[in-house]
Amino acid sequence: MTSGEQEAITRVAEELHRSVVSDLGLAPGLGVEERIALAVERDAGFLAPELQEELTRRVAGHAVAAGPLEALLRDPGIDEILVHGTSPIWVERGGRLERTGESFASEADLRQAIERLLTPAGRRVDEARPLCDARLPDGSRINVVLPPLAVDGPDLTIRRFRPSPFTAEELVRTGSWSPELFDLLSSAVDERRNIIVCGGTGSGKTTTLAAIAGMLPGGERIVTVEDTAELRLAGDHVVRLESRPPSPGGRGEVSIRDLVRNALRMRPDRIIVGEVRGAEALDLVLALCTGHDGSLSTVHAGSPAEALDRLVTLAMMAGLGLPHATVAGQVASAVDLVALQERLPDGRRVVSRVQRVAGGSLEPSNAYSRPADR
Repeated sequence: MTSGEQEAITRVAEELHRSVVSDLGLAPGLGVEERIALAVERDAGFLAPELQEELTRRVAGHAVAAGPLEALLRDPGIDEILVHGTSPIWVERGGRLERTGESFASEADLRQAIERLLTPAGRRVDEARPLCDARLPDGSRINVVLPPLAVDGPDLTIRRFRPSPFTAEELVRTGSWSPELFDLLSSAVDERRNIIVCGGTGSGKTTTLAAIAGMLPGGERIVTVEDTAELRLAGDHVVRLESRPPSPGGRGEVSIRDLVRNALRMRPDRIIVGEVRGAEALDLVLALCTGHDGSLSTVHAGSPAEALDRLVTLAMMAGLGLPHATVAGQVASAVDLVALQERLPDGRRVVSRVQRVAGGSLEPSNAYSRPADR
């Protein structure tokens, strides 16, 4: 095939992609290639048969495939996929990063793949709004950063999730939890203790939060609040709320704080906030101090003491002018247990420590320490 024919194929493929992709629904399915072939025959019947076949493959690749991500997305052993421009793609497997032999041929191909991943979630990203978080149909979480914020090309992060979350019993079997920890957390759930899970990025906080939530008794109305919905609880009465970013015109934003406030009006037995990151900390703390016992959340922090200090700092961001001592006292009254989640050097994710908060003091006392590995 000559370079001129290649250019013609590329040009026509882009035009056909725009004209047929909406009808295809951007989802693989029986008969998709046949439908594309009909569109090619209709709009590009002047091409030779072999060029029509090449055009059909090209449009199918644009419409229903994610290029080098396809095989990685089908691999159940991969927890995260990390794409940085046209550099080799990295993945996390078993808590360790691995460099793959896959990469995108061009930034244009990567941007098309990003568009195909975001479209089913109803999100878009461009130079005007170069940051985006979204949830894929399988529950995976996707984050995109475009130039000029990403200096060396578009950056794509996909965090994968199991079809069904780990249960507390499975975490005990895999060694992430000890039997003693299981008993402690199970009792805390039964006693309606308020639990905060803290740890660093990628330490497994959401996994532990979901496992604790899985121990909640049936028949209770549980309201979950998340930036990007990740929790999939098996309860009989679970209401899932997800925040919404502003539109390109800057309207329509619904923040985590808005959802936490609204959750209080929904007659919840327990409130689960996927992660506390901002001023919603004050609303959550006040809710925990006024009868919403047995609630759960996570926060980025390196220790239980740091987690409590961070909750105070975030609550102060509400801007109500409350004295620091007053907010600190509210946090100490609201939280009963803080569990520290860590990722060990060998890639294992474990709960290493649980501390109690009692007596209105922000100085937690030890309730559990992970036994030393033998």
